[in-house]
Amino acid sequence: MEETYLLNVEGVKKKILHGGQGELPKFQDGSKITFHFQTLKDDFERTVIDDSREAGIPMEIIVGKMFKLEIWETLLSSMRTGEVAEFWCDAIHTGMYALVSRGMRRIAEGRDPLEGQKHRCGMGNMFDYHSTGYDDLDELQRTPQPLIFIMELFRVEEPSAYKRDTWAMSKEEKLAAVPVLHSEGNRLVLRKEFGQAAAKYQEAVICLRNLQAKEKPWDDGWLKLESLVTPLVLNYCQCQLELGEYYEVLEHTTELLQKHNDNAKAYFKRAKAHAAVWNEREAREDFLRVAHLDPSMAAAVKKELKQLGERMRKKHVEDRKRYQGLFQPPRGP
Repeated sequence: MEETYLLNVEGVKKKILHGGQGELPKFQDGSKITFHFQTLKDDFERTVIDDSREAGIPMEIIVGKMFKLEIWETLLSSMRTGEVAEFWCDAIHTGMYALVSRGMRRIAEGRDPLEGQKHRCGMGNMFDYHSTGYDDLDELQRTPQPLIFIMELFRVEEPSAYKRDTWAMSKEEKLAAVPVLHSEGNRLVLRKEFGQAAAKYQEAVICLRNLQAKEKPWDDGWLKLESLVTPLVLNYCQCQLELGEYYEVLEHTTELLQKHNDNAKAYFKRAKAHAAVWNEREAREDFLRVAHLDPSMAAAVKKELKQLGERMRKKHVEDRKRYQGLFQPPRGP
């Protein structure tokens, strides 16, 4: 089909190359759009800038989540499933393409798309960084120009039809997801699947931390979220203890205790991690602090200190034997 359509958007023209099937999908907020795209210059050679098929992975965007190149959402929402269409877009819509492409290329290369960026808006970053690291994108950044996008729409999934990443959830969805993830983690712990359980607890913490970032630290809203974070972090640390990831436990418990220095359970888990990596003095200090903060844990602390003492004595004996053999003069023939 060679007929050109106007989308009632200034500076956009559409040409359907292959018709799609069925009715126009419902592009509601939170829907996930999966598609392939090709970006071309509007020159005689139709120079190819990017092609998602070369990476072998289709592109995905979430409707209503402020994708940097806003015009793409407009273009895709005019398509049916299975449709292939060519869009000509004036420079008023393509000024951010260099930055978007830079991020996509870095992801395809296995690099961090935000590497080197400051926490500023995209336009601010454009002025801060004179080079994107790619010559063709630097040219687009210097002289914004019309571009051609060829898109093939594969599917549109409603928000309830797929498991969304944390960043794509609304505030209400994140809050609703936390208790579900918490209970899933607890269920996996009972089955001794500690790696999977840790991933559930971590995902729940990320949901809450994202919400906390929008609150003023130590205000009521922030504290309420923090009260939900703390038990999840402790559960995560328990899983890491079971998996032998002791330095991971030291890092997270120390961070937790910097905010809540009266949390006996955090001291207890940190003490066990210290003991596991032979930090005897630090382990004893944390165990004694646990007994002081929570007398009901005194029996558990006594047991752990006894085990620590036995392990350290055994280690000292083994070390002594090893060093004696190391410095013993060689025997004659």
